[in-house]
Amino acid sequence: MNERNSTLAATPIESSQLPQADRGVEHMQGHWVLAQLGKRVLRPGGEKLTKRMLAHVAIAGKRVVEFAPGLGRTTRLILSAGPAGYTGVDRDEQVVKIIGPLAASVGGSCIQADAAQTGLPDESADVVIGEAMLTMQSERGKQAIISEAHRILKPGGLYAIHEMGLAPDNIDESVKDSIRKDLARAIKVNARPLTAAEWQTVLESEGFEVMWSGVEPMALLKMRRNLADEGIGGVLRIMRNVLTHPDLRARVLEMRRVFNTYGDALTGIAFVARRKD
Repeated sequence: MNERNSTLAATPIESSQLPQADRGVEHMQGHWVLAQLGKRVLRPGGEKLTKRMLAHVAIAGKRVVEFAPGLGRTTRLILSAGPAGYTGVDRDEQVVKIIGPLAASVGGSCIQADAAQTGLPDESADVVIGEAMLTMQSERGKQAIISEAHRILKPGGLYAIHEMGLAPDNIDESVKDSIRKDLARAIKVNARPLTAAEWQTVLESEGFEVMWSGVEPMALLKMRRNLADEGIGGVLRIMRNVLTHPDLRARVLEMRRVFNTYGDALTGIAFVARRKD
């Protein structure tokens, strides 16, 4: 293992160090419930879609800002690509504590701030990356964060997002409403996923041009996806925790019911968009 890969090697995160660890399980947001079980890839389209997305972003030698880096799985992919600079932005103090040392090991940093108001200078980034965070925002919240990405990117800079999608583009409005209501109950967040066309529209409305998009099944709780994302050891850890923590198991079963109910209507979707000059 070379020095860079050694520096970026994953280190265990204790459950007490995770965001919302001080909340009762019934009040935790769904992705932090999964993190408590030992899941480390918390992206709708899995690590496969993240890697497909990053393949369309030139990171080497670029100044990168990552919104909501979470537990650092994508952060490690970014840092291993050799950026000229890295700044993580998250409003959760626990995430900053997790990402800060990782970023600092390669000369970067992680700041505690809202992605809609980062405080970073205008046109200070070449690339902005955000995953599994816009979905959790209202229409106005989505626009505010995308606008902030536009502000801190230099002209021609790239904004890469990986979010939850709805399919097809002409999905019935009543089905949309049912999905959003059931998701809100299951994951304790007012998630508002969009269709591919709607995601593209909101990006374009804030001054971006879509260069690439990709989709993967929303298989966050499927065995095949977890084997691919977490490995055998990770899956065994998750299964052990599911069996020994009935409160966490109940939340996971509720989430799985919603995901299974809506099947192909829920997807993982990613975009790479360029800030127009």
